[in-house]
Amino acid sequence: MSMQSKSDSYAKAGVDITAGYKAVELMKKHIARTVTAGNADDIGGFGGLFALDLTGYKNPVLVSGTDGVGTKLKLAFLMDKHNTVGIDCVAMCVNDVICCGAKPLFFLDYIACGKNFPEKIASIVEGVAEGCVQSGSSLIGGETAEMPGFYPIDEYDLAGFSVGIVDREKVIDKKSMKEGDVMIALPSSGVHSNGFSLVRKVFDIENADIKSPVEELGGKSLGETLLTPTKIYVKPMLALFDEVKVKGVSHITGGGFYENMPRSIPKGLGVKIKKEDIKILPIFKLIQKVGNIDERDMFNTFNMGVGMSVVVAKEDAQKAVDILRANGEDAYILGEIIKSDDGVVLC
Repeated sequence: MSMQSKSDSYAKAGVDITAGYKAVELMKKHIARTVTAGNADDIGGFGGLFALDLTGYKNPVLVSGTDGVGTKLKLAFLMDKHNTVGIDCVAMCVNDVICCGAKPLFFLDYIACGKNFPEKIASIVEGVAEGCVQSGSSLIGGETAEMPGFYPIDEYDLAGFSVGIVDREKVIDKKSMKEGDVMIALPSSGVHSNGFSLVRKVFDIENADIKSPVEELGGKSLGETLLTPTKIYVKPMLALFDEVKVKGVSHITGGGFYENMPRSIPKGLGVKIKKEDIKILPIFKLIQKVGNIDERDMFNTFNMGVGMSVVVAKEDAQKAVDILRANGEDAYILGEIIKSDDGVVLC
């Protein structure tokens, strides 16, 4: 740390630049966990460098995705637990990138806060690094912006940006989908990072007891359950791409089944799903019960226990399920592709 870079006037305005230096020092050990063969520079420069290895690629295409964690961060503030929301941030980006068939390469994060508490910032980055490890991404840079007067002193926002790569001929192409194909479900870990404005309203989160055990949640507290990190599907999906022709992939985020599944299905086709076949998690049943929410609204807001859906040919369905299960996913047959203009048909 250079002691020349110190401004008493800036500090009086609420920005301590030396705290930023300390935060960088504290986060370096977490960033080191994410180093991959493509890393081309140490953290701390003006730009993150990444060397592309194009071996085996005929016509490489870069795929990018960006997202944040949303108001799930309010749970982190209330629980005073900050080392998991970074996983959510990475997940929301890399799970989108994988829908194109791309392998995530590197990640950058952006943290904006009312006051830079170095230990808290390092804890956030710890989660980002864990998400990068889970997705095989390198954390090559980021930004921490201290913004007093804009954010409350104990609050922050978190967003990220992922870049992946895929051969153009291997980009997931839904045009090959046809009637009779099968949709497979990859279970979610919970609410993930969508619908929290409704969740917070249903439970009156700011005034609720979120730390006591809840019977309907298997003895876990509401806060612990809701703060469960978004599952990252990158490695199981890459294993699937290697062995099975995948015709469509949907990351089930805000908008639930009705908005996300049709994005990976061509016009004129839809998916028929029996509600009894969906492995709905207890948290969603509790949300619906406490909030007295219409069933269609539940499926149009939350993932309902399905974090990602995959479409393959009927003859490849069991093989696909077996591969996903061998790679840690409790995958199961969810539905069938049918001729329909309705997108999703729940019956």
